[in-house]
Amino acid sequence: MAQKRKIPFTKMQGAGNDYIYVYTPNGEIPDPSRTSIEWSRPHFGIGSDGLILISPSPIPEADFSMRIFNNDGSEAMMCGNGVRCVGKYVYDHRLTDRTTVAIDTLSGIKVIDLLVDDGDKVKEATVNMGAPILANRRQLATADGSMKAGKVAGREGTYVCMGNPHFVVFVPDVMRIDLAKEGPVLENDPVFPERCNIEFATIRPDGTIRMRVWERGSGITMACGTGACATAVAAYLNGLATRESTIQMDGGTLHVRWCQGDGCVYMTGPATTVFEGEIEL
Repeated sequence: MAQKRKIPFTKMQGAGNDYIYVYTPNGEIPDPSRTSIEWSRPHFGIGSDGLILISPSPIPEADFSMRIFNNDGSEAMMCGNGVRCVGKYVYDHRLTDRTTVAIDTLSGIKVIDLLVDDGDKVKEATVNMGAPILANRRQLATADGSMKAGKVAGREGTYVCMGNPHFVVFVPDVMRIDLAKEGPVLENDPVFPERCNIEFATIRPDGTIRMRVWERGSGITMACGTGACATAVAAYLNGLATRESTIQMDGGTLHVRWCQGDGCVYMTGPATTVFEGEIEL
């Protein structure tokens, strides 16, 4: 009987958004959608929000590329918490010695500045997430593909694309929201042809923003980096915050700045290795 191949992996999390990371320079995982479903299962697998594959970039403008598969097997365009952890992975595994790295994603190249601790390990990273997109007919089935403030399934919110689509709803108390009930209804509304990530958020008296997320393809997660960026942009557009916001989620806190100069959104937050191991493919 042929012996099953074992694949080394690293479990990492950014603000509680946890993924399985595998370096695949030669396409070692032929069916990543199925693998993500199997490995992400709690109790029966490693348990995670999904699988992220890292490889050398095929284009000269980037150092590495990443592919993201949610725990339902669908492929995501971008993950803010995930890309920070990719930066940590390639530095901590000595695939690069640079503290500024460019990662090729399905939503474009993301440049990451890595903050290294005294042990020469990455503890935090700032990512240039690019400029938010406020009109996109492919992701939003409205007349002009935009929605600054509109109603979906009875909820008034703001559409912001950070590579992937988000619908941000501001409420008086986010902790009173039944996310498991409302999340899938909003995610699958016909106004979102590609489905949508859903954020509920509350502006606190001190100006910080408490946010919870229902992620397209993953359900309730502890955090969402692109969702935090979308929430910060939506808060500014609705006159609820300045261009700099602190977003607190179930799993941790991210700092988001929407720069007026270049129009890009910069996100800063932690990147943490949970454990490493091997698993049969």
